Amino acid sequence: MKISNFAIIAVVIILPFIIINTFNIEAQKKALFLETRYNAAIDAATQDATLMLLNNASQGSESLYESAKNVRVNKEDAAEAFFQTMYLNFDVQDDPYAQGTLNRYVPALVVIGYDGYYILSEQEFVDSTGQKSLKHVWSIKKPYSYKDEKGNLISFTLDDYVTMFDPSTKELKKGYLFDVNADSGQKFVAEMWNGYSSSLIQDPKRFDTVRRSTIVSLIQQDLQYEINKHNTLVKRYGVTYTFTLPSIDQEEWNNTVDDVGVLSFVQGIPVGTEYYNNYALGGARIIKKPSIVGITANGIKYYYDRTACKSSYVSEETFTSKKEAAMEGYHPLSCSNK
Repeated sequence: MKISNFAIIAVVIILPFIIINTFNIEAQKKALFLETRYNAAIDAATQDATLMLLNNASQGSESLYESAKNVRVNKEDAAEAFFQTMYLNFDVQDDPYAQGTLNRYVPALVVIGYDGYYILSEQEFVDSTGQKSLKHVWSIKKPYSYKDEKGNLISFTLDDYVTMFDPSTKELKKGYLFDVNADSGQKFVAEMWNGYSSSLIQDPKRFDTVRRSTIVSLIQQDLQYEINKHNTLVKRYGVTYTFTLPSIDQEEWNNTVDDVGVLSFVQGIPVGTEYYNNYALGGARIIKKPSIVGITANGIKYYYDRTACKSSYVSEETFTSKKEAAMEGYHPLSCSNK
């Protein structure tokens, strides 16, 4: 057999592999491009949702809180912003049917609030025509609840404000555990919590560790439940992809409990021969106006800036400016006098 014949046979054998390899490379390039585009879309949607968390219906209510992290979250506007940005990035803003398809790929949206969280997930309902359909529905507010070794019921927040109930004595206490200032650092507020039976509040480091792990664990458990339920629902509507809770490292989870924010999940969108599976976290670092607190000491009404210093006196009123406090009969008080 001539050498030319061997060459022809070799080409015939190798050519299909070359074609398949070229096809795979092009498919990988397309998948990478789509994945990058989807990452940008979910990040933008989550950030837009996070910004809308601060779009409070009642802006004046913010001044009632002493903690910079304690703000009312507007979860409805946040969800609307998330989906509108997703529709825009996927070019389906004018196509209700395509929007419905895209919604199937969002198994859960979590809004992390100051003293609890909400999960937006799809639920089945019967519409006005009697047909079953799916729509995203908010859960009730779920508190950051914990029971210690002595049976005390504890409700955490995103900072050191805590509510504790002792079932044996029926005693309920709430307030900040620690006093923080530049001179002394962090110290225990003994006059309020001294003698309370829970050992957790006596150890600042352990308190913060337990607080964070409790919040993360509660959110993880509910997310796992909602995603499993989502699998059952969407199979009735032709979705065969199995949704799972993605692996999120501990640092990312710790970021979720620093500020109010939004945690979103988008899964199951076909990308080449694979499926897109990702999440995004948007934290709302909130910068508030000075929180001017009014107290009464020795029968005299004083005000001070809580962001600059702390006091063991019970706060009676909170104002957004020193002028507002003075108009209510309060006198200025320096931190050194407290």
